[in-house]
Amino acid sequence: MFGKKVAAGRTAASTEGDVVVLLIGMRINHFWAVHHWVPVLLAMPRMLRELSRAPERGLLSHVLLTASPRTYYVVQYWESKEKLYAYAHAPETFHHRAWAIINRKEKAGKVRQHVGLWHEAYVVPEGSYESIYADMPAFGLAAAHGQVPVERRGRSAKERFAHRSGKVTR
Repeated sequence: MFGKKVAAGRTAASTEGDVVVLLIGMRINHFWAVHHWVPVLLAMPRMLRELSRAPERGLLSHVLLTASPRTYYVVQYWESKEKLYAYAHAPETFHHRAWAIINRKEKAGKVRQHVGLWHEAYVVPEGSYESIYADMPAFGLAAAHGQVPVERRGRSAKERFAHRSGKVTR
């Protein structure tokens, strides 16, 4: 977040409609099996670069995180679940090639539980999320959808949950 402009005071994400969130990550099960987990670790930044060069694919924003020295993941915010599906299944993408390699290794019995992969995808309906940021640059949902003064969404969490834009993106 170095160099990002801090929004003074309290803000909220200027999200309208439903929110699509993908959590995707890896776990290093055996540190010594470097040749198994390094390619997996390097694949995600390559996919994120690919997506940043093609904003029409629908990735709005992402945050790289770590849960432990073994577990790394990305929180991604997407325009729609349809765009997420389309990227995941597009044969010309790096994601497609990476999964083809994993599937071939699995069928050949060459996957030995050295690295774990996981993802969780959510479509969060409007009225089922709220946000507040205090003296923060755009982060998370606000980085994906923009920031507004918190009062535009409500002064309390209850009011922010109740906020309706009139836009539904299911």
